[in-house]
Amino acid sequence: MAKITLDRIKHSYLAKPDDPDDWALKEVDEVWEDGTAYALLGPSGCGKTTLLNIISGLITPTHGRVLFNNDDVTNTPTTERHIAQVFQFPVVYDTMTVQENLAFPLRNRGVDKDKIKTRVHEIAKMLDLSEMLSRRASGLTADGKQKISLARGLVRDDVNVIMFDEPLTVIDPHLKWLLRSKLKELHQSVGVTMIYVTHDQTEALTFADRVVVLHEGTVVQIGTPVELFEEPQHTFVGHFIGSPGMNFLPCDIIDGVASFAGNTIETATQQLPEVRPESLEVGVRPEFIHFDQKGFPVKIDKVDDLGRYQLVQTQHQGHSIKIVLNEGEEIPSENPCIVFDPKYTRLYADGWVIN
Repeated sequence: MAKITLDRIKHSYLAKPDDPDDWALKEVDEVWEDGTAYALLGPSGCGKTTLLNIISGLITPTHGRVLFNNDDVTNTPTTERHIAQVFQFPVVYDTMTVQENLAFPLRNRGVDKDKIKTRVHEIAKMLDLSEMLSRRASGLTADGKQKISLARGLVRDDVNVIMFDEPLTVIDPHLKWLLRSKLKELHQSVGVTMIYVTHDQTEALTFADRVVVLHEGTVVQIGTPVELFEEPQHTFVGHFIGSPGMNFLPCDIIDGVASFAGNTIETATQQLPEVRPESLEVGVRPEFIHFDQKGFPVKIDKVDDLGRYQLVQTQHQGHSIKIVLNEGEEIPSENPCIVFDPKYTRLYADGWVIN
């Protein structure tokens, strides 16, 4: 297991980057704790796979260092970093049995036969593969083959980190939920540092202790699932996390108070900006808006009953505002007004939160 230090890491695929847009991965300066499960979350092209490949040694960063437990491994080959990696598509040996596939990494390292047998059966039991051990991998479904890949990543006990690069893409939706739960359970039992790359917020939030959100090559926030939901540090996090995403509305500062469309908005922001930014917005999640006659008036455009909750789409002076109501909460039939919960309402200047 390893603590991973990313010491001012930057990377460009160009020979001479001289513009901010030339960097596929902008500066990352973070310490990831030993034994923690991390998820790299963001859309395609945001830099998450580049960062994963830098940690694994498949890419040498243009600038900065990678350290495992304070040892500089920036130029250390992948084979010497003691990592296990599970890829998007299953990599298995079809001519081998499931047991032989799981034993392969251990046999290559000269592990004792008895220890191999014990370890293979232990991991097979964890992933519900015990009854398949004697079957050839060629006859398994894509789901089954990916379970072999996951098991092979876990079978070694000498790894510094286990990396998962979108490992559930080819998995059936129902089994995807089961495997996600199993991975979380496995992490809690083995305690190995894990890094999970995905564009799916549900996968990231249910698997990871801490989620690393990337946007256009920049790490915009690292936090727990609760922190990302309740305290987004960037408007991208507000949009990307949650369904529906956060409401962002144009804002002014009038007499030292936040104002939206002429309505005073109480926020959790303590320090208002001294200089007017290019873009100033008030942000609040749909879950933290309620109907209350003490608020400002809105027009209700649409109500979607989604079973456990209702999604109400409203507008005020041409600005769309989404509201999520718990099952049973009433929607006013006349003169609806709304209020924002000030504890979860924040100001954002040029995309970044003002604390």
